[in-house]
Amino acid sequence: MKNITQQLFWIPLFLMILSCGSKDNNTEKKLNPSEALISRIIPKHSESFKVEIDSLLEDDWFEIESKDEKIVLRGNNGVSVASALYYYLKEYAHCQITWNGTNLNLPDTLPQVPTLIHKKTPYEYRYYLNYCTFNYTMSWWDWERWEKEIDWMALHGINMPLAITGEEYVWDEVYKSYGFTDEDLEGFFSGPAYFSWFWMGNLDGWGGPLTQHWKETHRDLQKKILERERELGMKTVLPAFTGHVPASFKKFFPDAKLKQTNWGNDFEDTYILDANDPLFAEIGKKFLETQERIYGTDHLYSADTFNENTPPSDDPTYLTNLSSKVYEGMKSADEEAVWVMQGWLFYSHREFWKAPQIKGLLAPVPDDKMIILDLATEIEPIWKRTEAFYGKQWIWNMLHSFGGNISMFGRIETVADEPAKALKDPNSGKLKGIGLTMESIEQNPVLYELMTDNTWRDTPIDLKEWLEQYTTNRYGKENDQLIKAWDVLVNTVYNGQTIRDGAESIIVARPTFEGYRRWARTKLNYAPADLLPAWDLFVAAIPNHQGSDGFEYDLVDITRQVLANYALPLQQQIAVAYKENNKVAFDKYSTEFITLIEDMDKLLATRKDFLLGTWIADARAWGETEAEKALYEQNARDLITLWGGADNRLHEYSNRQWSGLFNDFYKPRWEQFFATVKQDWKKFDQEAFDQEIKQWEWNWVTSRKDFPIEATGSASEIVKALHTKYRDIIIPITEKMSPIQYNY
Repeated sequence: MKNITQQLFWIPLFLMILSCGSKDNNTEKKLNPSEALISRIIPKHSESFKVEIDSLLEDDWFEIESKDEKIVLRGNNGVSVASALYYYLKEYAHCQITWNGTNLNLPDTLPQVPTLIHKKTPYEYRYYLNYCTFNYTMSWWDWERWEKEIDWMALHGINMPLAITGEEYVWDEVYKSYGFTDEDLEGFFSGPAYFSWFWMGNLDGWGGPLTQHWKETHRDLQKKILERERELGMKTVLPAFTGHVPASFKKFFPDAKLKQTNWGNDFEDTYILDANDPLFAEIGKKFLETQERIYGTDHLYSADTFNENTPPSDDPTYLTNLSSKVYEGMKSADEEAVWVMQGWLFYSHREFWKAPQIKGLLAPVPDDKMIILDLATEIEPIWKRTEAFYGKQWIWNMLHSFGGNISMFGRIETVADEPAKALKDPNSGKLKGIGLTMESIEQNPVLYELMTDNTWRDTPIDLKEWLEQYTTNRYGKENDQLIKAWDVLVNTVYNGQTIRDGAESIIVARPTFEGYRRWARTKLNYAPADLLPAWDLFVAAIPNHQGSDGFEYDLVDITRQVLANYALPLQQQIAVAYKENNKVAFDKYSTEFITLIEDMDKLLATRKDFLLGTWIADARAWGETEAEKALYEQNARDLITLWGGADNRLHEYSNRQWSGLFNDFYKPRWEQFFATVKQDWKKFDQEAFDQEIKQWEWNWVTSRKDFPIEATGSASEIVKALHTKYRDIIIPITEKMSPIQYNY
């Protein structure tokens, strides 16, 4: 009887435990995508919010109000609700979420919203990403990193992301359906760091061979990406066929009409299938059908026919026929297909793309079935010289970043003013959206916060007022001195004048006595001394902002920029010493130059944002075998140094000012330069040195080494020490340079 009683006692307790577990599981399952996002962003406060979705209205909108002790976030889809959340966090809780510094220091009791907030966007499309972003930044991202980015996208109002991860799996399946083998395709697929240019038809095979393991894991990753983006209400842009085929294509289709093309003579020729060949439509249709079966579709397709390649004919009829075939190929597989075209070709090859050629390319596609990305509107608005793309829908974009470089730079006033001005311009035609088409991210967060703040307004942004709130949200408190520092930054690094993109440091250049190299252009858009007051103000603010993530990043970044600038006048003193046959001065300044590199490496080691180690470790993590890991490490090292082979003209195009790269790559290069100059004093041969250092660089690219993946050292203490060490010597050395020496 006692045993029965004990058993009866445990039954309800067991049922209660099951009930609790079941309740927790049910609660978790009931979270809709918006509620799940809130739980990821602010898990300790997620219960303070209530989500209401009302999708009856076509235009995107959101509302915020306090009701029944809850903060109600109301919108027509997940992106609108996420935007409402971020609006609340910025406006009422003074928070901020960026790649480089986050402030989510919320009080236990959240601020109430005194009156109903209602926002509606004038932009149907808010586009995101550039083919290049997928490699200069995203080459090695796993699902955890992608999940964070998709949340960032939703918070910032993005609803139209380019989604090209896993494209290589689709092509693999398409070509194998024609009988191609892995051997036939080995020279076709590039390595993972070069997909952007492989996808755009610029190169084949470089950095490969690509393993089946990569293709399958990234197929699965793409499925997760698309599922999350779509459940939040985003319309994804998938790729379409533009004619790029393997070199082995002739083996299977000997009568195919192929054209050879070359992207700057640094890589092997690629092959383009003639649009008039019946195979063009067949393969284009099969690709889209295969892609839809694997990934689904939102009927938006990216296709760029001549990315940085000149067409074989400038006859508008030829161009019309070509684009007609591309569009018909889309339409044959998807009646609802809309062609999304990057307008970069109209900027990069403007000498070819005059009005007749642009009209010829765009004319055959119905106006409502094509969207043109004015890819670098903040640099040069192509819409103004094309009658708003001759009636096509188009999007105003900020390109801003080239090559993954991290220089402080931007056209901040243009970004604050011009989207709204274009929206109200009677000549802007079918302006349907705004977008971010940068080649890389995870740098200059102010530009991206500012650009996305245009989403829910139709008037220019008051930059001074905006920056006051931006700094409060970023640093966690108001600070008049930092407002003054940002006034300096607006008038120096962010004035957007004179140069196209951010200046680089002479440190990252292949060593030379000259003040620049092809992709290490050192011309600034301001006098370097004019940036120093901002540095002073940030250093003075250190005691009041301990523990602020955003402040620490900006403190390190400004210090990095000041020292990166200082490297040029210091290097030029080395050049003067050599010219004047002054060995004492040469030794003095070259020693100081090497010390500067070491100091910058130590500075950048304090922030994970600036570590070479994470880039390489993330690359190796995708490998299943040691050989695969080694290949990915080589891809990772190559892209940010030589870009391609030892003789590649793009060397340093994607240079990074990262800890690990300074001490392990830039420093020994310069040490070898100084040693060679001393050895061959007055007989130094730059060309001979370049030929020799190229092989050392390639050996570095193909080497194996782990670097730290965690930050070390105190950023504030190291910055204070560097300020004390360098502040008073920067101007005297800089003043020794003549104005013409800065004209690079």
